[in-house]
Amino acid sequence: MYITVDIGGTKTLVATVGDDGIIKEQHRFPTDRDYAMLLEHLRQAAEGFANKDFQGGGVGVPGHIDYDNGVSINSPHVKWGHVPLRDDCAKIFGCPFVIDNDANMAALSEAMLHKDKGTVLYFTVSTGIGTGLVRNQHIDPALLKSEGGHIVLPYKSQLMDWEDFASGKAIYERYGKKAAEITDEDDWRDIAHNLALGFFAHIAILQPDLIIVGGSIGTHFSHYSQYLMEELKRYEIPIVPIPEVVEAQRPEQAVIFGCYDAARQRFGNSDE
Repeated sequence: MYITVDIGGTKTLVATVGDDGIIKEQHRFPTDRDYAMLLEHLRQAAEGFANKDFQGGGVGVPGHIDYDNGVSINSPHVKWGHVPLRDDCAKIFGCPFVIDNDANMAALSEAMLHKDKGTVLYFTVSTGIGTGLVRNQHIDPALLKSEGGHIVLPYKSQLMDWEDFASGKAIYERYGKKAAEITDEDDWRDIAHNLALGFFAHIAILQPDLIIVGGSIGTHFSHYSQYLMEELKRYEIPIVPIPEVVEAQRPEQAVIFGCYDAARQRFGNSDE
């Protein structure tokens, strides 16, 4: 049995996952801005689970990670500062933990569903834009700290962070409505254009075999997938081929399953 913790900007989801990869129990609560309260709510979750015998655990959190010390650094949404999240989770749940950026965890989760693809590039498009790269079912160590949403691109005659004009937040600010409320095809075509600019910049450098789109905007993939591919094909050249682009299969639980996969890789039995 494994324990997984997905700490998001608004909610935290804690779930137990069996060796069969199926969620057994889960507990959800609003993400605390006070770190001490977060730990208290994690303790309450641990006490509430029927099975408390965990082989290992994983925790995903936005922002930078000090991997050597298991420290979450300046998470952009909760602003706890430097906190020993990995070791605190290990104490609360009584097992060793692995920690990573939530986009990396989500990328691992979705890539594990496409094991025939050697290099998988994952975009989570929500309030901001996060990126993760997985090679041969392992998070690429060279890009652990990548922040693809902050690449600078030309937009309306000025240079801007990509997520400032292509993220879910930017979509809401531009159209005055959430993505779920957008029905105009021209709006979706414009959204696809803005996403394609950042996608192609990553494709040219990373040359992935597959791109997966997750996050809240990823759940509306069917509205803009055709336009997105049309835009990407406009930039395609022989030495920079456009890979297949698909929707995330488990967008709401991608981080949880990524935490499970990471913990299983680190702490699982060699014959698993």
